[in-house]
Amino acid sequence: MKKGLLTTSIVSICSMLLMSCAQNTTTSTVSDSSTVSLADEPVASFASLDSGTRSNTPVCLVPTASGVTVYSNALAAIDASNASEGYIMVNYKGTNPKVKLQITGANGVTYTYNLHGGYETFPLSSGDGSYKVAVYENVTGNQYSTALSQTIKVTITNVFGPNLYPNQYVNFNMGSQVVSEAMQLAQSCNTDLEVVTKVYNYVTSNISYDHNKAANVQSGYTSNVDEILLSGTGICLDYAAVMASMLRSQNIPTRLEVGYAGSAYHAWISTYITDIGWVNGIIEFDGANWSLMDPTFAANSSETALKNFIGNGSNYKTKYIY
Repeated sequence: MKKGLLTTSIVSICSMLLMSCAQNTTTSTVSDSSTVSLADEPVASFASLDSGTRSNTPVCLVPTASGVTVYSNALAAIDASNASEGYIMVNYKGTNPKVKLQITGANGVTYTYNLHGGYETFPLSSGDGSYKVAVYENVTGNQYSTALSQTIKVTITNVFGPNLYPNQYVNFNMGSQVVSEAMQLAQSCNTDLEVVTKVYNYVTSNISYDHNKAANVQSGYTSNVDEILLSGTGICLDYAAVMASMLRSQNIPTRLEVGYAGSAYHAWISTYITDIGWVNGIIEFDGANWSLMDPTFAANSSETALKNFIGNGSNYKTKYIY
């Protein structure tokens, strides 16, 4: 990778982020006290005024802890009732102030999250297969004890579920400002391609890179997308979370991806376009062709440097998908 193509601020934030990412009810009581080491409902309706041939009415799916398939003990509960939709929900019920969740899919990739109490939603990004889901409570330093651990076998029938439902990293609902803004942007659109273009242009034009936030962001950070929209500033994860929220609310499957852009840890998005398939890496549309693009770079880099860096997309290596 050529030097100078990534700003110091982007390298800083990415380094920071690297430190953080059945039909009958089944109840499982777990008493595993092992110690491990860890680094720190239905679719809602919405009024719409369409001028394009494509409906811009938001479609916000609502994750639900249905209570059909639950694994629990006194400290935590894992609700896998809707695993076929591509997500699970986890509730930490204890009092420990520092709690982690780890989800490891059949591909061997382990996702680590912070838990805050109450049911939270997590995507099953590895597709079909066996998942190990474990909740850990902090003991001291980076030592954690197992509060609840369960292996779940998953068959996802809604293949786009993980990329349409909100989750801890792409957190929006029908009342979110990003949903209203996306509806307005999509009002004159005739195709999903036009919606993606409008949302992309809006985000890269209205959000600027927050250097101070990049220098001070904490491990485990997730975006409040409405706050980002209001402030008009953000870091790479914020750009991706805002765009993913907007596009998902317009029923366009979107992946928030975290991985490496060159040597820097970074975040971007990929979208699924009917008749085209997944367009990987954020994209730019010139009216005829699509090319790989990244919202953070697009808002902060020169066009020449950007295109030189992106090239054929080989600089982008996905590690996590949310």
